[in-house]
Amino acid sequence: MIFRQLFDNETSTYTYLLGDRASRAAVLVDPVDTQIDRDLQLVAELGLELKASLDTHVHADHVTGASVLKERTGCEIVYPAHSGAIGPDRAVRTGDVLQYGAIRIETRLTPGHTNGSATYVLADHSMAFTGDALLIRGCGRTDFQEGCAETLYDSVHQQIFTLPDDCLLYPGHDYKGRTVTSVAEEKAYNPRLGGGRTKQEFARIMQNLNLAYPKRIDTAVPANLALGRPA
Repeated sequence: MIFRQLFDNETSTYTYLLGDRASRAAVLVDPVDTQIDRDLQLVAELGLELKASLDTHVHADHVTGASVLKERTGCEIVYPAHSGAIGPDRAVRTGDVLQYGAIRIETRLTPGHTNGSATYVLADHSMAFTGDALLIRGCGRTDFQEGCAETLYDSVHQQIFTLPDDCLLYPGHDYKGRTVTSVAEEKAYNPRLGGGRTKQEFARIMQNLNLAYPKRIDTAVPANLALGRPA
């Protein structure tokens, strides 16, 4: 499999490109609207054909590139069920399997950061793309977009921490220059969700983060509910 991790400096967002060497089919996970030219140039340089864009959730900090990618390539748009997004080609649920060439991706719904969040897991459980449900030594906030700390705790422990310990986890963002983690690392060292913390302890931590209001939420969320369609 061809794999590339891409980064948007303005929003600290990771986009992931997965490509099948045999069929040349490719997918982008969490594309950013301002990076579409970069992403499509890489797809072309690697001799791939984009088949789908997969969003892990309705983002509050950037606008998805899903609709523009579909307009330019014909790829399908995949969103998690319960996201509230209008008109995706596929609204996936836990247990759904996406296949593009030899790439098989399992969906695990992981609500809590938002009501409609998903983690996308390679079928061999070697890699997972967690969006904002689980970050490296952290997690997404739970104080807006139907967020719920108790729900997020259950999602992480039931859907992500049950993956093999050596499964590599690729988050939706990182703000400290880190690129990848693993299930074993986060179970041991995540200060919010790991180390045997209880659900009650996690809820108290999340209630006392006192984070600033997201700068782009008022424009990004409506745009992402419309799949990033240009106004």
